[in-house]
Amino acid sequence: QTSISKILKTIQIQQQPTQLDLSKENYLFQRLTTVASDTLSMSGQGYPARQTGMSRCSFRPSDDATVLPYLVPANAMAVVELRKLNDHLTSASQELMERNENNHDLSVVEEHFLTWAKQIRMDAVALADQIDEGIRTFGIVHSPAFPQGQENTVFAYEVDGYGSHILMDDANIPSLLSLPYLGYIAIDDPLYLRTRKAILSEANPFYFQGPTVEGTGGPHIGMGYVWPMSIIIRAMTSSDDVEIKHCLTMLKGTAMTTGVMHESVWYLNVTQFTRPWFAWANSLVGDFIYELAQTKPHLLE
Repeated sequence: QTSISKILKTIQIQQQPTQLDLSKENYLFQRLTTVASDTLSMSGQGYPARQTGMSRCSFRPSDDATVLPYLVPANAMAVVELRKLNDHLTSASQELMERNENNHDLSVVEEHFLTWAKQIRMDAVALADQIDEGIRTFGIVHSPAFPQGQENTVFAYEVDGYGSHILMDDANIPSLLSLPYLGYIAIDDPLYLRTRKAILSEANPFYFQGPTVEGTGGPHIGMGYVWPMSIIIRAMTSSDDVEIKHCLTMLKGTAMTTGVMHESVWYLNVTQFTRPWFAWANSLVGDFIYELAQTKPHLLE
């Protein structure tokens, strides 16, 4: 209970705009490094954030510092998980009340739990709605990736609430490509499909295409390195058998040297890689293959 309460409190604190109290910043991170993305700018504070309803993120899932304070895919994941928290606590509370009606009076501990759960559920739902509205208001922007006259709104990767935004995606999850995998949006939603199209193209500065592999990388390793994780997520968020089969072929190619998933591979030569064994990607590919075996076993033949 204490952990959940602290997590929600942290999310609420990080919703506060920079201008709320310029004499005090609730979160600072600064260290000596030669890598700019290993620390926060402005004396550890990071760039200013306007009130949006979203919660600030100082670091990306890749461990790189964010450029702008609101990381849209992380906020989308928060929306999903906060609503799940409400569902779980609702079920637990109902089960406890039903047991009480049939068997015994509530103990002091059980009464405390029900009171706590009611407040947490209210906070979780309110936070999810605020963050979701923030994403829909500030996290959807126009992209130059589409011809004039076509609908061109997409999810931004990061925003600040002032109008600045970053159009890109990073391989690490939560990412924009992974939004359906996270449960935030349907894989056939037009807004997601436009975002996906931009991500899997030169409109994404961290999308790389070589002779045998193509996909998203990110600043953590640098230019030219495709992360197999992004290929797995591409397949897991696709309903197109041809695309899924293409991803399977690429994944097998990236594993040709060691038989397992790497952190990243050089887009022109997949035998040049970082991390011979990357547990995150290996776990994810296992999940992907298991799902395929249940839903599309013909693609594994």
